[in-house]
Amino acid sequence: MREAGNSMNGETYNAFCRSLPHTSHVVQWGGAHVWKVAGKVFAIGGWNDADEQMFVTFKCSQMICDMLKEMPGCRPAPYLASRGMKWIQRTSPETMDDGALREYLKESYRLVALGLPKKVQRELGLNQAP
Repeated sequence: MREAGNSMNGETYNAFCRSLPHTSHVVQWGGAHVWKVAGKVFAIGGWNDADEQMFVTFKCSQMICDMLKEMPGCRPAPYLASRGMKWIQRTSPETMDDGALREYLKESYRLVALGLPKKVQRELGLNQAP
């Protein structure tokens, strides 16, 4: 896996996504590192071959999508956004540091888990009140 300067690299991205409960990892779509919860995608990590910068794509709310798509280093996620889905792709750490990216990845995980059937959520112990 390639590393990208001082920002999140493939190893730290995969380690963070792996730390979330009930996740699985596949490499697909031309070498992208895709993370899923109960079979549903919540994060996609890939590289821009021109400069080897890691791109990270995640699901978000409408409000966050509207805010982030205007920020340097972020854009509506190719393919997903064109189908009306609220997904953002961080293309550089210009305005979103790795700490913020981790928070957005956790929120993406939560949003995807909330969309799972209630039975699956219960079986996995997701979204349960303490």
